Amino acid sequence: MAEVTLKDVARASGCSVATVSRVLAGTRPVGAETARTVREAAARLGYRPNQVARALRSRSTGTVGLVLPQITNPFFPSLVRELEHALHAEGRAVLLADCDDDPLTEAARIGALLDRQIDALLLIPADEHHSRDAVLEAAARVPLVLLDRGCGPGVADSVAVDNAAGMALVLDHLAATGRRRPCFIGAAGTASTAVERRAAYETGAAAFGPQAPGRTELGDFSVAWGRAAVDRLWPARPDAVVCANDLIAVGALQRLRQLGADVPGEVAVTGFDDIPLAGLADPALTTVRQPVPELAAEATRLLTHRPAGFASRRAVRLTPELVVRASSAEGAR
Repeated sequence: MAEVTLKDVARASGCSVATVSRVLAGTRPVGAETARTVREAAARLGYRPNQVARALRSRSTGTVGLVLPQITNPFFPSLVRELEHALHAEGRAVLLADCDDDPLTEAARIGALLDRQIDALLLIPADEHHSRDAVLEAAARVPLVLLDRGCGPGVADSVAVDNAAGMALVLDHLAATGRRRPCFIGAAGTASTAVERRAAYETGAAAFGPQAPGRTELGDFSVAWGRAAVDRLWPARPDAVVCANDLIAVGALQRLRQLGADVPGEVAVTGFDDIPLAGLADPALTTVRQPVPELAAEATRLLTHRPAGFASRRAVRLTPELVVRASSAEGAR
């Protein structure tokens, strides 16, 4: 079957080739009736634009690179889904890469995407410090937005949840339900989410007593680490286990049940992110909900609507929400 061309659409719609091109490319305003006629003709004929030829003419590929630290973390696929929808609405496609939490691999993935002539880059950096050089280099070549995590001030535009506010919501809830001996299970390293949530816990937990901030175990953002950390903390009998993300919290819940602990009567457990697994845990997990659709929308806005001549880096922090479920309900202790 012969390929349908702009000339075919022009003939079917009764418009010039130039008008058809403007309508389908969206490059210049065209009357609503004319645009409708052209689009109906294109749909009827099954016209598909030649993206390669368009890229050669415009020097734009219509693609955005997206580099993730770890695709197996369920929070990231939900964010990717929202980003893909938001960018598709802007007429852009997404090229996805996973760096497996390794800054060296991350730099290689960024370089490979730039070699493919992407128009822009979204990045959830693996490490606040060790990702910085690659981010600075990429930001000098294409529009770049950091998402969920940062690389320090002034590096690039960024959008993330307010981690300190989220942790404050958790600690206020635990205090209000009578918990007095919290502990914290977090992630080591310098990913900004790990650092900010840990620091916010240490600041807020001081209100529970002088020993509370010291009951901290650091590993990684995984279910296995949540299980292992409970074995280290449980001999001290905390009455609340505050976890830096939901995967850690699910592991902590699993191990506490194996140890015969009463959750939430004896010990409350909280997470952070509100991944789908949080509501399916037993008991269902109290957690901080990240506004994923808003994160994607803000990242897309920062990427595609940067004011001309605007040099300052923009940092957007979104307000989280505490979702209270059975894992922290007030109980007899």
